Amino acid sequence: MPSLHHLHSAPYPAKKLHHGGQCRAAAARYNIPLEDWIDLSTGINPNGWPVKDIPSDSWQRLPEDDDELVEVACQYYGAPTLLPVAGSQAAIQALPRLREFSHVASRVCVLSPSYAEHAHAWQRANHTVKAVTTDTPEQINDALPDTDILVVINPNNPTGTVFSVEQLLDWHAQLAQRGGWLIVDEAFMDTTPEQSVASYTDRPGLIVLRSLGKFFGLAGTRVGFVCAHETLLAQLDTLLGPWPISTASRWVAIQALRDTTWQAQTRLNLAGDSKRLHALLTKHGLTPDGGCAFFQWVCTPQAETIHEKLAQQGILTRLFSTPQSLRFGLPSVVNEWEQFDRILTRISDIKKK
Repeated sequence: MPSLHHLHSAPYPAKKLHHGGQCRAAAARYNIPLEDWIDLSTGINPNGWPVKDIPSDSWQRLPEDDDELVEVACQYYGAPTLLPVAGSQAAIQALPRLREFSHVASRVCVLSPSYAEHAHAWQRANHTVKAVTTDTPEQINDALPDTDILVVINPNNPTGTVFSVEQLLDWHAQLAQRGGWLIVDEAFMDTTPEQSVASYTDRPGLIVLRSLGKFFGLAGTRVGFVCAHETLLAQLDTLLGPWPISTASRWVAIQALRDTTWQAQTRLNLAGDSKRLHALLTKHGLTPDGGCAFFQWVCTPQAETIHEKLAQQGILTRLFSTPQSLRFGLPSVVNEWEQFDRILTRISDIKKK
């Protein structure tokens, strides 16, 4: 197991980071029509909530904060109070600025690998960012005495590691004693709501980020939520300013969060599809090293070669360099599963080694 010597300053570039998606760029690079691509790179539910007809007056009216969105979202997430934001990415970029106003640089600990925007945002705000290179409780425990802000993605992206509610609350209690924060990004939590800590966010210093992007498949609405103590939410609201979410997106979010029948069925569907993806990758010599209901993660020194060969066949995956690995999202309809299977067979000379 790596020691604390593996806790290091993380070199995050000032430019924009690369993420999944970007099918248009891939279509141009590989000269494959956009409509022929299967995008497995994002971890977004490919069979998202079916958006119904949006009221026409949503396009003329300014957003109203006193609609039902906060009430419905609090009920869905089990949070005492929350703030709607323009996707959790807006909060990721804004939270370091709240600490920046104290004129004291915070010591921020993040997991690596994980969603890189967290570390990127804290470093850009001139805080000290360090990375724990294995997402184990032991490594985080060792790092905690020298940490003011602990950022945890739960389940982690891309490893799929899950931290227990008890463990997270223990870390929060230690940080809160010295005015620190525990930020838990629960972007992939919707299939296992019992593992969420959103219901505890009336405790100062515990911040949970949620989003409609992954489970609901509504990344384009740019709707996210920050669950936290009301004092922090008021500060964040002032910083972000008015109308962060369009009237139409607020309407869609309310309907999706209310649709308990769709939610229950989708949890079952995602769990089954994730098992199917694990079995399919294993069949082709790419046994996953981790994953969750939305994706599977495969570590292999052949990652870049496999990524390239799949892209040449119109399959887009998420490539990681540290460690060398691939994240595979879920195919959507039957023909996508069949096509993915055929293409994996076609490139079967490349195996996980």
